[in-house]
Amino acid sequence: MNKSLTQLGQQLLGIWKQLGINQRISMVLATAVVLIALVSMALWSSRPDFALLYGKLDDGEASKIVAALDEAKIPYQVRGGSIYVPSDKVYQVRMQMAGKGIPRGEGVGFEIFDKANFGISDFVQRANYTRAIQGELARTISQLDQVESARVMIVLPENRLMMDNARKPTASVFVRVRGNAQLPPAAVNSIRFLVANSVEGLQVNHVSVVDNLGNVLSENEEGDSLAGLSNNQLTARRNFEQYLGKKAQGMLEQVLGAGQAVVRVSAELNWDTSTRTEEKYDPDGQVVRSSVINDENTESATANNGGSPGATANGTDTNAAAGPPANRSRTTKKVTNNQYEINKLTSNLVQAAGGIKRLSAAVFVAQRFEGKGTDRKAVPRSPEELEKLRHIVQSALGLEEPGIAERKDEITLEEMPFNDQPAMELTQQLDQQEKRQFWFDAVQKGIFPALAAGVLILFWRLWQKTSKDEIPIALSTNGNGNGNGNGNGNGHGKPIRGVVTVDVLNQLIRENPGNMTQAVSGWLARGKTSE
Repeated sequence: MNKSLTQLGQQLLGIWKQLGINQRISMVLATAVVLIALVSMALWSSRPDFALLYGKLDDGEASKIVAALDEAKIPYQVRGGSIYVPSDKVYQVRMQMAGKGIPRGEGVGFEIFDKANFGISDFVQRANYTRAIQGELARTISQLDQVESARVMIVLPENRLMMDNARKPTASVFVRVRGNAQLPPAAVNSIRFLVANSVEGLQVNHVSVVDNLGNVLSENEEGDSLAGLSNNQLTARRNFEQYLGKKAQGMLEQVLGAGQAVVRVSAELNWDTSTRTEEKYDPDGQVVRSSVINDENTESATANNGGSPGATANGTDTNAAAGPPANRSRTTKKVTNNQYEINKLTSNLVQAAGGIKRLSAAVFVAQRFEGKGTDRKAVPRSPEELEKLRHIVQSALGLEEPGIAERKDEITLEEMPFNDQPAMELTQQLDQQEKRQFWFDAVQKGIFPALAAGVLILFWRLWQKTSKDEIPIALSTNGNGNGNGNGNGNGHGKPIRGVVTVDVLNQLIRENPGNMTQAVSGWLARGKTSE
């Protein structure tokens, strides 16, 4: 193997000696360009890809993180209030920073009680507790995907001997939304319930939420106030209308295509509540409740006293015969007392608020077109097709229920051309941006390989191409003549004028060195004379 390398080195050295000065310069430049391109491509491909570690940091927190990264000798980049580290070390660095307690986030949390302070007053202790709750709530709210940062202010009533029930805790939340977008109602309710459940005695209705655009995102939902009732009714009506509209529009888009139909529903709801109580008696449905029977028997006897008064009375005769029997009487009395319960039907009907009085729907269907460009023409739908679409909306809204004639519901369906020009322009712009990004990425990824390939091709062409050094000389063909510098040979051979290459020149030098020396001298002398 060493012998082969030695032979290869000798061959390359021999080739290098045979090259002219221009070829040597070209080869050196080509080799330098290839090496520079390869080194640049290696450095570009091996550079670390930085990813976001923490963003939107204040100066104090950013300085602590930078100091920790310098101590750990981790490369980083600072861009504004954001810190970037290599993408493969993001989670590892975050764990390391969390172990050191940084960043702490906005505000002060319960770490304010980590250090014991003796002799502190009750007022300062309550103020620190309020600050801790505010800081912890702000950090928690900032964890929401839609929220960039948050601040929480809590007002707690003072402790007094006489309790005042009218003084209740309140809270205000300021949120900075990412991208200046609108915070969804679900996120607003989540924030309000989170704050209310974190403070003793705080109610959800006493938590206000405001975004960075100055919009009040919370609504007064207190049921015992007129404003609360109005907001509840408006919210319920809006949700009901949106639910029906989305349901009907979804069915139409399944038939016509996405964006080909618009449905808006208006609902008139009944917010009256009524209670109805009825009592019905059935005289034929008697039921014995109680029965009392009173049975009386009376028996009496009367003696018959005949003869002279005093005859018997004055004397006693035991042997005297008994007189006639006495008069006896018997009375029987039976009294029955029955109490009946009459059948009674009692019904209590409570009608809650929220009944539908009337529904009306406005439906717009996009007009059909055929062709493209200037050949695009509108094709109206037939009445049968429009009637089918109307029937779909009617079924989706439930307008075929009993009582539709009493409510006088209405559906308006119109076929109209939609203004889809902005959407088409936006689609074209997105397509163009996507194409440009694709070609930019392709060029960015292929520029260094293409440059290296181009340099290699250029080097190969320079290597294959051999330039000719033209030397005007006159030599004799027999090799015995004594040619001079002017090309006039004294030999018997016939002189030849022309152009010889380096290989031919080397051969001539080996065959007749003396003639070649005279020829080169004459060529140089002629060049000086021409000057």
